[in-house]
Amino acid sequence: MSHNSFGHLFRVTTWGESHGPAIGCVVDGCPPGLPLDESWIQPFLDRRRPGQSRFTTQRREPDQVRILSGTYEGRTTGTPVALQIENTDQRSRDYGAIADRYRPGHADMAYDAKYGLRDPRGGGRSSARETAMRVAAGAIAQRILGDQVRIRGALVRIGQHAIDPARWNWDEVDRNPFFCPDAETVPVWEDYLDSVRKNGSSVGAVIALEATGVPPGWGAPLYGKLDADLASALMGINAVKAVEIGAGFEAALLTGEENADPMRMENGAVAFDGNRAGGILGGISTGQPIIARFAVKPTSSILTPVPSVSSIGETVMVSTKGRHDPCVGIRAVPVGEAMLACTLADHMLRHRGQTGR
Repeated sequence: MSHNSFGHLFRVTTWGESHGPAIGCVVDGCPPGLPLDESWIQPFLDRRRPGQSRFTTQRREPDQVRILSGTYEGRTTGTPVALQIENTDQRSRDYGAIADRYRPGHADMAYDAKYGLRDPRGGGRSSARETAMRVAAGAIAQRILGDQVRIRGALVRIGQHAIDPARWNWDEVDRNPFFCPDAETVPVWEDYLDSVRKNGSSVGAVIALEATGVPPGWGAPLYGKLDADLASALMGINAVKAVEIGAGFEAALLTGEENADPMRMENGAVAFDGNRAGGILGGISTGQPIIARFAVKPTSSILTPVPSVSSIGETVMVSTKGRHDPCVGIRAVPVGEAMLACTLADHMLRHRGQTGR
């Protein structure tokens, strides 16, 4: 299988399956001399780790990361950084009944069509388990970006229930199990997800991302656009079906003057009134906050029986037992933050290489 790497100068290759002995990644292009050890990476992984509330899968994985190469005495050496996390709580027996059946909405049929075989245990390579390594790589990207760039994510919608933007408070995000910036929406989501889980179903979500402190000039026309690479990075996350930058689809409903972000001079620098562009114009950062959103579909592994077919063409009903997220979008928040960090770190290095700044 090819295409397991992303990025250019900051390049990440992941490996491993949901129910294999371990998952891992190799991060190439990390500059030398940066402080890096497991204690820096682990907190990022802990935010994504499963089994932390009744609203996520109850698979119990400590997600303890181990650095195998690329550092010496707590600093990066400039050589590839290899990371590994052991899988410790696999239950492959949960998938025995559907080993030859395709879960509707899942990658089962597509993998079989492409490769002629698949690993049915937890979805194998297509499992969201793989995203733990993206989060680990994102932690390294944060080291490259430094304190100048701040990246934050929040869950803004679960199913039909969205937050009230007027109550947005970033301080609330780490105070609840949903990464929700609206405290009043939390109990609504709790009741809703309890009902979804008890009914053996699942539901989708929308995640919002913000990066502040990104200087103007990152990104390049025409085929190295920052927004294009960011959209690709977010779209590559498991279960993501849509990505928006700035006003996104709403921009199609606006007039030119409504969509424009008026500019003025302030303290000798260009300032903007509005940010419908999401901090990117012509594929190049403007110095405004980078704003993006992505939509995550409902988890495909559900208890509710759904009509499908088997690998030999039989008509069957599929019901997936085991431990699954009623809303996989919850744990997608730190994954989205990581992919934004990796994209920005890559463009920071590319900008430095092209302009010397």
